[in-house]
Amino acid sequence: MTTPVCTRASNGMTRPSPYPSFASYVRARQPVLLRTARSLTANPSDAEDLLQTALTKTYVAWERIEDHRALDGYVRRALLNTRTSQWRKRKVDEFACDDLPEPEPQPGDDDPAERQALHDAMWRAIMKLPARQRAMVVLRYYEDLSEVQTAEVLGVSVGTVKSAVSRALGKLRDDPELGVVR
Repeated sequence: MTTPVCTRASNGMTRPSPYPSFASYVRARQPVLLRTARSLTANPSDAEDLLQTALTKTYVAWERIEDHRALDGYVRRALLNTRTSQWRKRKVDEFACDDLPEPEPQPGDDDPAERQALHDAMWRAIMKLPARQRAMVVLRYYEDLSEVQTAEVLGVSVGTVKSAVSRALGKLRDDPELGVVR
């Protein structure tokens, strides 16, 4: 005979639990049991899954448990046995080979030294801009503000921000130091 574990029917109506003492036990002891599960796993999400599995096993065996004063021990044993089973089932896909595989270089995986050189060249070029254009470029592209927000911060119109940023980007495109990078 199969005991239904789900207390919610598919039509959205809730049924009373056949074991109200189980529901009250879970409500009362869940924080303590979750701490035990967390001590068995490295990930809090895995601990919650482990506890859920152990509680499911306890629910299925609820009628067979004679001494309900020893429930914590039963659930802890279920936690430990379940974790051990998970650990044993874990598969490790490692294969011995003669050559170590090297990852293919990705377009964004530049040399850190080159990235730093580009960063420095960009800041030198930005520092050459007039103060007002420099402020607008920094607010727009480094602080990630919108044109409206930039205009509010600087107390100018949105059109002024658009035209000044456009002129500043033109100057940055023409900067000889940044031309080498392109």
